[in-house]
Amino acid sequence: MNAMLKNLLFVMGFLLGSLSDAQQPEKIKGPDERYKVDILVVVAHPDDEGAVTPYLARAIYDLHKTVAVVFGTRGGSGGNDYRREHGPAMAGVREIEARQACAKLGIDKVWFLGGKDTASQNVLNSLANWGHGQSLEEMVRIVRLTRPEVIIAWLPGIFIGENHGDHQAAGVLATEAFDLAADPTAFPAQLAGASKRLEPYLENLTPWQPKRIYYFSDARDSKRFTGYGPAYSVKEVSPSRKKPYYRLALDAALPHLTQFPDDIEHIAKLSDEDIEKLMNDPHSAWWNDPDTLIFGKSVNPGPTVAAGDVFACIVAGEAIPGEPSRRQLASILPISEETQLFLGGPWLFYKEFREAHWLLNLPQPATPEIAVKSGSLLYVPLVVLHQGRTPQEITLKVNAPEGWKVTSGEGRLLLPPERQTALRVEIQTPELSINALKNAQPQAVSVKLIVDGKESGIVQLNVLLGHAGLPQ
Repeated sequence: MNAMLKNLLFVMGFLLGSLSDAQQPEKIKGPDERYKVDILVVVAHPDDEGAVTPYLARAIYDLHKTVAVVFGTRGGSGGNDYRREHGPAMAGVREIEARQACAKLGIDKVWFLGGKDTASQNVLNSLANWGHGQSLEEMVRIVRLTRPEVIIAWLPGIFIGENHGDHQAAGVLATEAFDLAADPTAFPAQLAGASKRLEPYLENLTPWQPKRIYYFSDARDSKRFTGYGPAYSVKEVSPSRKKPYYRLALDAALPHLTQFPDDIEHIAKLSDEDIEKLMNDPHSAWWNDPDTLIFGKSVNPGPTVAAGDVFACIVAGEAIPGEPSRRQLASILPISEETQLFLGGPWLFYKEFREAHWLLNLPQPATPEIAVKSGSLLYVPLVVLHQGRTPQEITLKVNAPEGWKVTSGEGRLLLPPERQTALRVEIQTPELSINALKNAQPQAVSVKLIVDGKESGIVQLNVLLGHAGLPQ
């Protein structure tokens, strides 16, 4: 073959190749698959993830699921029992501890919302201190980025136990993000395509509907959640790691020295046999067995979803259109010409929250309850519904246990001309010894509404006094 023919064939091949390339469609980039996860865990503080690490170890090592964790705060208001750092300095230390703990399980996708650690039992305090709107926007952004199949979070509800408002706020934000992430009208700038390469405002994320949400609780009595969702034994041995799931979870908890230095340093010196004895002792075990996840709701409900495995009937990666999984209500308080009394504050919020987010099957106490420190001031938030056309006189009568003193809120009151009025009764609880509190049981506090000499309503709150606890 002469040189001229070779050159001719080369030119023809080049032209045909160029023509072939020109006919290929331009490939549009999709979502970043590096951040797609199966499970998104939403908690309040560093070390909170430890409540579900036995299940996460099962999911990661033996079900081959990917996990990301969101912390609402960096834990700056917590105690430091290991060294002297406190406040913002300790928040930095606890963030490192949290990242190290997650890394022990192979979790490298970790976010912090930037909320302020709030020592209170009132979820409304925490939501206010976190910047509810900003935190929710960030939570929705993370859901759209990670596109989880399942969300696991703290239970939004009030139960005797630690009952930390931050824990509850994490559950509230997780639920709201579950319902909003697929809604294109919620934080729409997150979904808008960038108008130029260096567009600094529009994010081009993907709407996403998680398939299911589960909760866990810090309630003192975990048995009350039996039957509300799937239960997994923490003592079962991992087929891949040849260790019980509690041991894998325990290894992941070791970085949290600021919170549990004595326990961690003690455990670090124990043999496997001694650790097994420790975890089989119900008084010293770190986790309940079995560990129950509380079913919240699912976008693909079925007869076995609530009690079945977390991932039963879920097709990973399947995008489900965002159906209305919540309903908007101006108020669930009934409209009536009669004057009525309701327990207000966080209790009323949760009543409305469960209705608005279709969580009517979540467990809740038959009678509202709370635990407070002995000798502290108990407050009972109230809401009175009345006709509102003219000022109205009412009487509140409080019935409290012997030795408890009503300090304000009781007696005759003149309400302004409005349909809904918020009030508060305050009660000084007695200072009791630790011995007297050892076997203490919840005691009833009731408030009666009297209108024109007749009882028009009553609310009750069961209160447990303890030797310590978060302020109300």
